[in-house]
Amino acid sequence: MAQDPTKIRNIAIIAHVDHGKTTMVDGLLKQSHTFRDNQAEMSQELIMDSGDQERERGITITAKVTAVQHGDYRINIIDTPGHADFSGEVERTLNMADGCLLIVDAQEGPMPQTKFVLEKALENELVPIVIINKIDKPGARIAEVEDELADLFLELAVHENQLHYPVYYAIGREGKAWSSIPSNTDEAVNLDSIFDAIIEKIPAPKVELDKPFQMLVTALSWDSYKGKYAIGRITRGRVRAGDQVALCKKDGSITKNKVELVFMSRGVSKYEVDEGVAGDIVQLTGVGSAQIGETVADANSPEALPTIEVEAPTLRIYLGPNTSPFKGKEGEFNTSRQIAERLHKELETSVGLQVEDNGIGFTVAGRGELHLGVLIESMRREGYEFEVGRPQVVTHFENNLEVEPVEEVIVEVPAEHVGTVQMEFGQRRAVLKEQFASPSKGVTKLVYTMPTRALLGIRNVLMTNTKGTVVMNSIVKGYEPLGQPLEQLRNGVLIAYETGTTMPYSLETAEARGTLFIGPAVQVYAGQIIGLNTRREDMEINVCKAKHLTNMRSKSSDGVVQLTPPTIFSLEQCLDFIENDELLEVTPKNLRLRKRELDPNARKRANK
Repeated sequence: MAQDPTKIRNIAIIAHVDHGKTTMVDGLLKQSHTFRDNQAEMSQELIMDSGDQERERGITITAKVTAVQHGDYRINIIDTPGHADFSGEVERTLNMADGCLLIVDAQEGPMPQTKFVLEKALENELVPIVIINKIDKPGARIAEVEDELADLFLELAVHENQLHYPVYYAIGREGKAWSSIPSNTDEAVNLDSIFDAIIEKIPAPKVELDKPFQMLVTALSWDSYKGKYAIGRITRGRVRAGDQVALCKKDGSITKNKVELVFMSRGVSKYEVDEGVAGDIVQLTGVGSAQIGETVADANSPEALPTIEVEAPTLRIYLGPNTSPFKGKEGEFNTSRQIAERLHKELETSVGLQVEDNGIGFTVAGRGELHLGVLIESMRREGYEFEVGRPQVVTHFENNLEVEPVEEVIVEVPAEHVGTVQMEFGQRRAVLKEQFASPSKGVTKLVYTMPTRALLGIRNVLMTNTKGTVVMNSIVKGYEPLGQPLEQLRNGVLIAYETGTTMPYSLETAEARGTLFIGPAVQVYAGQIIGLNTRREDMEINVCKAKHLTNMRSKSSDGVVQLTPPTIFSLEQCLDFIENDELLEVTPKNLRLRKRELDPNARKRANK
């Protein structure tokens, strides 16, 4: 039997990264007894973050749809990413909701992504419920956070009634919530107050059951048994297995399809239903050619809904087949055709991504370094071998003037490192907007605006210079006329002189020249970057030469070579490091930095 639309609630859970969205979803799933007491999920954390990278990075990358039953009510929950780079996931899924749970850390308060997601939610006229989470933190500043939220709502509200929102207080990790600030956080409570708020404060979806079926495809999933699932909220009418439907494509064309099966979510799984009705979120099979932003409609009334609009990408990279001497040795897929197929597959599910074939390789544009980094890491783990170039900002023209993205950057750092931060941002022509001490956090907070291109590489520098104590968040706030080129702030690199195996003796000599990225007994090729020079210029160095032995000296008499452990970069650090004349070779086994031109004479000609 189909769910009564008046007993359906559709909510999105939105917040800045690490403020407790997914943990709150865990609590709602467990308390609603979506799982049996003996199921593994009851003892798990971050249940909805099922991807390997999501668990490793501790962030939500793709929006997930789940559902719980609370009494007679079916509550569809959309768990959205909190990182700004995946804001496209937020934008495309908010249209499925009627309300939102805005979760804010009781110590950190509203952050850049909080502002972004709340602005999008209010523009979509979602009814907000505010949850101040982690109120048990020693540095919790609940009253200040409430004032900051009031200012934020005042700035972003589209209608006056959006200024009136309920506030709840929670310890999401423990599955506790209160409608007022508790005097004792150890008392035995659960999330009943949140469930009651969802049912009482969030409106039921507005439905037209007697109208022809219509659904906007908001997400896609796939499995090897049923193929592609088209996921979305039914705008009007109802749908059953076997129904003839029309797929309204983005180009205006219409194709005929037959719905094979109708599914709904429950916890981390889905189950087959006879019928889906207006207001509910369903998953359909049988519309295999469906793309995000297209409309599945009644075959006799094929009316398209407005397509999903997301903000434009801000960064692009070159991505193409591996051209290093080690090509084909470590990856299963390394041809241009194979890479093209994989990138176009990604386009089906990632609305914030753009791919352009430039003849040699591809230009891939996304919402930030992390967005692109997740794609690169996914391809790497799947057995792809390729090379990427330095990230570049995506500019466009407004009124015949070239403009570039500009970001608001919030930096929190201990007082002793403020000078270091100010110097680094000053070199990158950032404009300091605010600076104030936060005694409750024990840090100084600095707010800058600066071009996106000036942010490239700064995170690694600050993490090193502040001994890992800096916390930095940023979000695109608009576009400004393209500024002057920035000076290269990085030193030159150490480049392998010849192809071979690195030797301890040669590496010991190279250590005096700078910081090494490789250790002994490593295969390298001529033109590969093996370290960072202490000087501004690049330097070729032979790291494959063994110590020459004579009849007067023996190996045993020379002693043991003591080498400093090499600096190993993560994928994002590699992307931050490379300059315009350099590439990053990506394989399932290795990340190698290299010069674009491997031959030294070709490099000299290119640099003239």
